Amino acid sequence: MHGGARQGAGRKPKADEMKLIERLDSIIDSDVALSKLGELVAKGDLRAIQTYLSYRYGKPKESVDITSEGFNINFKDIIKYK
Repeated sequence: MHGGARQGAGRKPKADEMKLIERLDSIIDSDVALSKLGELVAKGDLRAIQTYLSYRYGKPKESVDITSEGFNINFKDIIKYK
């Protein structure tokens, strides 16, 4: 198993993320990238539409169906009222 802390695991430091953003900004014109995204959305590219909507409005909240068979928990037993 690979549980617990280990070298290189987890989120990279913010400074590393900022360095990568600076490098990308130096080689990619954001106006060109946004224009291309707009072209793809206009053509009906579902991936481009999903990307646009995710960044514009945020991803929808995920829900879990807790009524499926075999999963029978009475939440009133878990939550204690004062």
